[in-house]
Amino acid sequence: MDDKSLDKLTIEGTGKTPAITLDPAGLISIHGRSIPEDASMFYEKVVEWIDKYMELGKKTTRIDICFEYLNSGTSKYILQILRALKEYSQKGSKLVVNWFYENGDDDILERGEYYASILDLKINLIETE
Repeated sequence: MDDKSLDKLTIEGTGKTPAITLDPAGLISIHGRSIPEDASMFYEKVVEWIDKYMELGKKTTRIDICFEYLNSGTSKYILQILRALKEYSQKGSKLVVNWFYENGDDDILERGEYYASILDLKINLIETE
């Protein structure tokens, strides 16, 4: 399967939903606030894209996550996405997870630590200004 079988998907951020870039070259980026009314409706297309992406057999995947705030519905989907990518990486690809949090934002930091712990996954916790 080649890259042309999966298009890059860009979702513009709003006051309630994050900006998301899903690039079949191996970069997944999620930035902003995530408090959608219906998390399943918002994240379902992201999960579907990632499922198709994993069929491409990329050697390296990088996911950059930078939330200002996320609700519990979002949290469930981020866990699902990270779990799927971890399982994918165990089949021989490299996974780099960068979790950005603002200086002093203990809630977002702790959420990243929680995912690392529950998934037994190396997550780079990166403090920003």
